[in-house]
Amino acid sequence: MSRVKMKAFAVVAAAGALALTLAACNNGQSASPGNSGEKGGGNATKDMTITFQNINPDPSTPSYKMIKQIVSQYEQNHPHVKIELDSLNTDQQKLKLKTQAAAKEVPDITIVNPAAQMKPFVDAGLLAPLNDVADKEGLKDTFQDGLLNYYSFDDKLYAFPDGNNIEVVFYNKELFEQAGIQKLPTTFDELISAVKTLKAKGITPIAIGEKDSWTGSLLFMNILLRTNEGPNFLNDVLDGKKTFNDPAFVEAVDAFQELVQAGAFPDGATSIDYNAGGNIFKTGKAAMYIMGTWETGSIDASPVAGKVGAFQFPTVNGKGNVNEYVIAPGSAFAVSANSEHLQMTKDFLHYFITEMPKIQFELKNAIGSGQKMKGDLKEAGYSELAISLNELFKNIKGGDLAFDNTMNPAIAQAHLSSIQNLFVQQEDSAQVAKEHQNTFEANK
Repeated sequence: MSRVKMKAFAVVAAAGALALTLAACNNGQSASPGNSGEKGGGNATKDMTITFQNINPDPSTPSYKMIKQIVSQYEQNHPHVKIELDSLNTDQQKLKLKTQAAAKEVPDITIVNPAAQMKPFVDAGLLAPLNDVADKEGLKDTFQDGLLNYYSFDDKLYAFPDGNNIEVVFYNKELFEQAGIQKLPTTFDELISAVKTLKAKGITPIAIGEKDSWTGSLLFMNILLRTNEGPNFLNDVLDGKKTFNDPAFVEAVDAFQELVQAGAFPDGATSIDYNAGGNIFKTGKAAMYIMGTWETGSIDASPVAGKVGAFQFPTVNGKGNVNEYVIAPGSAFAVSANSEHLQMTKDFLHYFITEMPKIQFELKNAIGSGQKMKGDLKEAGYSELAISLNELFKNIKGGDLAFDNTMNPAIAQAHLSSIQNLFVQQEDSAQVAKEHQNTFEANK
């Protein structure tokens, strides 16, 4: 089983102030494809289509606009190339890619997730190594030190990430004020109290889209990071130092269920997908949204812009350090090893990754970028929310990757289903832990 040791805190800390060197090649200018046509070199002289699967289906978001803008620019400069977008939500894309992978029909460009999630695709020989793309014009040096390691196996790079984020609690200041909540929660008990107060006022406390089951797991990992009193619980399980029957895991399940039983989440949460769940918060219908900082630009482009702040996930039963986070090296762009237009696809991806940090900064969507940038956020018109989050990156003390980026797919899927089930019915926490351990032993 492949796993990534927990070095993410250093990587994400490097994302601190965006006053770093702008590492987009050519000082942010469009990279020339050069000898980058099909076999034998040269630019494309016949019509070809590159399929580009992505997870940005919502036209209102900056990430969607970024993709459309870069694709449009490339097509204008390469009239013989058509970039065909297949835009899906996260779980839809994961499911579709599994089906495509089974048939060895992976799109020219697709989305993978780091470490354990992408390893099966690498082992199956479905992804093309991208070291040549990374080395061209110094593209690899545009990324934060160490970040590309999460997408590399046996010294071969297989994907370029779209970000490097931490998970925080976004909150609607107006709804907190309406509910009479004057102090931001710093303990789990205070969070539960806020949930009950909001619920009593007829306000949905926490938005979530648990149809995409990773969302509940990501929230759960915040709790486990606290009850374990620090990172590396899952790594310790992998190393045989702990089991899922450990009191820290049982305590985390209990606390998670306390949130559910307090009425924290929307009715029918397991039938609401990620985008719809986020929109509950972005349209002012929920008071909190516990999600990665990649949502910052989207929130600032929504109806609640200017009304949102953020705070760190609180301690749980007096345990944990609020400067430790669930850390999310981003979903990443990979290339099919069987692409009919492999060289041109690599060319486009090089152009895309080169342009991405510049366009993201312009679209006020640079918080949580995995690439080095420069610029004064205030002068560039970034929100108070974005500036405050940028400050949090400076004090990161450590963290954990998501469950499904650490454990192999069989164990991860059982976990995702288990957490999703807790939204539907209350379970004995010790039994939940035992089922996790049984699955781990059967699939390790």
